[in-house]
Amino acid sequence: MQNDKEIFDLLKDLYPQHPSKKFVTLTENKLRQQARSMSKKRIITRFSVMTSIFLLCSFIFSWLILSSEDSKVSIEINGYGAASSNAIDEKEPVVYIYHSHNTESFIPELQTKKSNQMFSHTKNVTLVGKELSKALKKLQIEAIHDETDIAGILKRKGLPFSDSYKVSGENLQQALAEHNSIRMIFDIHRDSLKRQDSTIEIKGENYARIQFTISKTSENYEVNKKFATQLHKQLEELYPGLSRGVEEKEITPENTYNQELHDNSILLNIGSIENTLEETYRTTDIFAQVVKNYLEGRN
Repeated sequence: MQNDKEIFDLLKDLYPQHPSKKFVTLTENKLRQQARSMSKKRIITRFSVMTSIFLLCSFIFSWLILSSEDSKVSIEINGYGAASSNAIDEKEPVVYIYHSHNTESFIPELQTKKSNQMFSHTKNVTLVGKELSKALKKLQIEAIHDETDIAGILKRKGLPFSDSYKVSGENLQQALAEHNSIRMIFDIHRDSLKRQDSTIEIKGENYARIQFTISKTSENYEVNKKFATQLHKQLEELYPGLSRGVEEKEITPENTYNQELHDNSILLNIGSIENTLEETYRTTDIFAQVVKNYLEGRN
């Protein structure tokens, strides 16, 4: 861009006829005025561009900060002392279900009242565990359901019935070694109470009641007792009377229901010999929701 003097000299070269002094002065002033106007426009344009760049940078910087804060909040919300959302959404199993006395069955399903025939290799508590596993998966909670025929292994190896927990514990240890995501363990049985003690009516439907059993001689007695008590309280809040409470068993150290192998390990008696499978299934659906609540930290 030419300055004032260069423009003026150019005009003099174009008009060599020696214009009047007045003409020269007027022309020079006009040119200076136009030059100043052009200079102001350049300054304004340059200022506008710089302002736009500054505002754009400020917007990007603010967006990055807000995104970072949102990510932080998301992590804090999903990070429940365990688990909760993350535990529920992850594909790794968080619940392990098994049956140390896998052939325990129910009188209405077997059409018999003989005590020595209250066991079955087909209609037994493994079906209750299977139903609980299905209910958990509907709630996006991964579970391992071990359907190992413990009774068959005992018979094949010539082992006494008292070794049931030892045999089932071998599978449990293997599962724990392969899946460090497991956070709770349920060994499901059925009790031998009378129907009036093992059944409750809720909204016109019969449900098999649950009892939480823990070993007092287990190394994890205190933490398992706390876990069982929390589940019992949540179940009572949802459906009063559905839980039979927490039972503490004093047994020999050699037989601790495998509860020394992991925290949050409980023996569950779901129903009794006079309940039907359908009644136990209704209960497992409710219990699955209690497990979800616990995983989400609602305890």
